[in-house]
Amino acid sequence: MSHSLIEEGAKKSSVLWISLSGRDRLAWHVWHEGAVYVVTGGGEQPLPGLTSASRVRVTLRSKDNGAELVRFDADVEVVDQRSSSAAGAVAVLAKERLNAVDAEGLTERWASGSEVVRLVPVVAA
Repeated sequence: MSHSLIEEGAKKSSVLWISLSGRDRLAWHVWHEGAVYVVTGGGEQPLPGLTSASRVRVTLRSKDNGAELVRFDADVEVVDQRSSSAAGAVAVLAKERLNAVDAEGLTERWASGSEVVRLVPVVAA
């Protein structure tokens, strides 16, 4: 498995599955600067246990037929949403968030009640 295969799969689909507590959970995401980003909590997708995990298993499936494209482990990093280094990822997440009832105040809501999580693929060299 290569980093480029993971990147290609993540860019082609807006959803993935994250294995948490032995259960695969569907999550919307974005690919940004070499990692997958998701938002959880505060009215966003519930992904219990993600923010306390150090590593998770991620599955990307084909948008066309649902077949598994790639499965990989990823290191979990909770992002400081107010840092300048996170601004780009948060902006991309907000842009890709479909059907948000509060699109104008979305990032402020995330900053006060949600967690942005970066999932960094673990690829053997």
